[in-house]
Amino acid sequence: MAFNILIVDDSKTIRSVIKKTLEIAEIPVGELYEAENGQAGLAVLQENWIDIVFADINMPVMTGIEMIEKMNADNLLEKTPVIIVSTEGSQTRVEELIKKGVRAFIRKPISPETLRNVVNEVMGDYDEGGN
Repeated sequence: MAFNILIVDDSKTIRSVIKKTLEIAEIPVGELYEAENGQAGLAVLQENWIDIVFADINMPVMTGIEMIEKMNADNLLEKTPVIIVSTEGSQTRVEELIKKGVRAFIRKPISPETLRNVVNEVMGDYDEGGN
């Protein structure tokens, strides 16, 4: 099963790093979408089927937290898991995000192994690499 993935981060470099890490981790990707802030991410979610969202917290226009709150209000978090990828990660912040419906938190920089493990945890086991 290939996943349609949305990466929401204001840094083009970080979006590229996450894409490359998905490839190295052998996460099966169908369509890959990018957004530079939460508002643009919500627009992608309204127009496309997304299986997993990777989102940063601190972004201009609309933060990751604001995006999550909007997704929660629209019942999108029930069917579309959000994984936060951020340098910010105090235990209090992580607990707050989990309460809001975030499925997992990965601290930057991310390793392929960590990414694979979190996707497995959030999405259940999938057929890795076609095996």
